[in-house]
Amino acid sequence: MVQSATPLSDSERIERMRHGGRILADILREVLSIVKPGITTWTLEERARELITENIVKPAFQGYEGYPAVLCVGPNEIVVHGIPDETVLNEGDIVSVDAGIIYEGVYLDMARTVPVGDVPDETKKFLHTVESALSKACSFARTGNTVGDIGHAISSTAESEGYSVVREMVGHGVGLKLHEDPMIPGYGRRGEGDVLYEGQTIAIEAIINQGRPEIIISKEDGWTSWTKDGKLSALFENTVLVSKRCQILTPL
Repeated sequence: MVQSATPLSDSERIERMRHGGRILADILREVLSIVKPGITTWTLEERARELITENIVKPAFQGYEGYPAVLCVGPNEIVVHGIPDETVLNEGDIVSVDAGIIYEGVYLDMARTVPVGDVPDETKKFLHTVESALSKACSFARTGNTVGDIGHAISSTAESEGYSVVREMVGHGVGLKLHEDPMIPGYGRRGEGDVLYEGQTIAIEAIINQGRPEIIISKEDGWTSWTKDGKLSALFENTVLVSKRCQILTPL
């Protein structure tokens, strides 16, 4: 009889996620460093594959429910789950890069959206706002707070600048699986929803549209989503550890 793997203790899971989070952040930092006008989204995918191999980790996305790549890459109006291909990034674009790895049996997940070359001031403001929404949301990932506290931080920050929260896509628990309970929407009411507990690990996602919140999901590949109005979308995500103070496990 083949014996099953010994379950991880909470302390072992957390320690592995700390180490894996640093590896993932290093990988994403290297991938983002090559973003420039003229490269393709597939170039980012190739670099990520090289770095995953070099770091002796596994991709968390590739093969997940049939997803074909190790990254999700979304220029401009692509919201989430953009499949890398020969699309060329141009001056003035933005591009979101979502990456995940499996390190010694635990999962890490993070994303950033960055400008391609020089972008208009309004685009810079948009990206700064979404990044701020993630930062504020992470500050609420503390023992005894709620999922609603996190969602409210995201929506209030984005909506105060006239932007909108994507409702169909949410953050989630992460650790022994890529997606675990609870689901963590980017909207909610303070004090409502699941209560966060010490040692919980979650992926907080700020998925914000510059215009309307409605999205369209590709019927061809079943993954890629776009803003319905064609305006920009941005994604910022961290894996965090809930404690007396939030601990970001994917520091970039």
